[in-house]
Amino acid sequence: MTAEHERLLIIDFGSQVTQLIARRVRESGVYCEVVPYDKAEAHVAARPPKAVILSGGPESVHLEGSPRAPQAIFEMGVPVLGICYGEMAICHQLGGRVESGHDREFGRAEIDIVTDSPLFAGLDAREPVWMSHGDKIVAIPEGFQVIATSPGSPYAAIADETRRFYGLQFHAEVAHTPRGATMLRNFTHHIAGFTGDWTMASFRKEMIGKIRAQVGEGRVICGLSGGVDSSVAAVLIHEAIGEQLTCVFVDTGLLRLNEAEQVVSLFRNHYNIPLVHVDAADQFLGQLAGVSDPETKRKTIGRVFVEIFDREAAKVEGATFLAQGTLYPDVIESVGGTSHVIKSHHNVGGLPEHMKLTLVEPLRDLFKDEVRALGVELGLPPAFVGRHPFPGPGLGIRIPGAVTAEKVAVLQKADAIYLEEIRAAGLYDKIWQAFAVLLPVKTVGVMGDARTYEDVCALRAVTSTDGMTADFYEFPWEVLGRTATRIINEVRGVNRVVYDITSKPPGTIEWE
Repeated sequence: MTAEHERLLIIDFGSQVTQLIARRVRESGVYCEVVPYDKAEAHVAARPPKAVILSGGPESVHLEGSPRAPQAIFEMGVPVLGICYGEMAICHQLGGRVESGHDREFGRAEIDIVTDSPLFAGLDAREPVWMSHGDKIVAIPEGFQVIATSPGSPYAAIADETRRFYGLQFHAEVAHTPRGATMLRNFTHHIAGFTGDWTMASFRKEMIGKIRAQVGEGRVICGLSGGVDSSVAAVLIHEAIGEQLTCVFVDTGLLRLNEAEQVVSLFRNHYNIPLVHVDAADQFLGQLAGVSDPETKRKTIGRVFVEIFDREAAKVEGATFLAQGTLYPDVIESVGGTSHVIKSHHNVGGLPEHMKLTLVEPLRDLFKDEVRALGVELGLPPAFVGRHPFPGPGLGIRIPGAVTAEKVAVLQKADAIYLEEIRAAGLYDKIWQAFAVLLPVKTVGVMGDARTYEDVCALRAVTSTDGMTADFYEFPWEVLGRTATRIINEVRGVNRVVYDITSKPPGTIEWE
């Protein structure tokens, strides 16, 4: 992805927060990649990194069969930083000793820095950190010294300054370690000597060259959903190969209010990208008639989408490539690797075999926030790239029960009012995702002295960093009140509005 000498490798031992290490490193302008420990040896041999970080993990390093770092990384002369399980692995593999059965240490703690080290440059003598470990180091390898202690960890941080090997018993990558980003930056910039010049501008320039090299004179089809990822991918590819790109926008009729028109206007008129717009609302709604099971709805929408996209793609003469907006978290999770697979991703390995198209995935090395930054770099409107996530099945999974054209129209209006009020209150960018749900429930109401019996609209808004966990957003009551009043007054068919205060877990963000 970038010059070989400017690449840092993160070896993943199954921590749920390994991706946070990568994000912290990239935020400081250093390009890095994540590889599962069981694939790391081949990776290191094929592409030697400039530095290595070993992640945390759930195993006990002293047990037989537990994960190991490739021994080669300790013999390459490159700096190595072990975090939590990573520190245990360094100790275990280099001649120290780790045991179970001691007091465990979870949660907030404070470390005392007892030895000067470039890893802690610019930090105070005492720093708050986040501990999460059940095993304990009882002896460190030859050549190492203690550089920080905590009440529960005499080896809270260790270093072999000569070989540039470092171990942290705590998680430097999480927000609960306030100066953790400084520690990681000290490792990458001061110890490993990275220049920190990896930016979206450099990524854009480099990726344009890669797209041109991969595609040559070929033609590319891009499935445009109207979402941020596919839109950024399309604009980037168009910048690289121009008219060799054709975008196919399948309008399911399940998008937000006026969204289809906005997508067509942006890509056809503003960017002059060749665009095939397929208005397939009737086809989708016809196939969804009477279908109420959530999984069946998802599969039906996915099947119809592929059928229509397949048909339109066949009309693009000479197309040999398919562009997708696959992101790095999708790639990491779908590799299998070491942590539990939470979900499968439709855009990683989901290509119908008979299409025989080669994938172009220019965003597969980027996290979501980096894609947004790239979108701004490419000139997409900030309000467009900053939009909340929107599910592939669209409003089809925000209407529990059977989906009809009438229900879609009601929900589009209610949802538009909700987002309008959120933006007017200046709250949009503080929320990860906000949307309305039209419930299959009717309630009695009184409107203009008349009895009504109409639908209930539920409002959902959550805060999150990655969508894996989420808390409900605590709105000022006046915002919710104003929104509810407008929906009931302006959307015919709704006479009651409720707010969902379920976190994830136990709930999911979407209702279906």
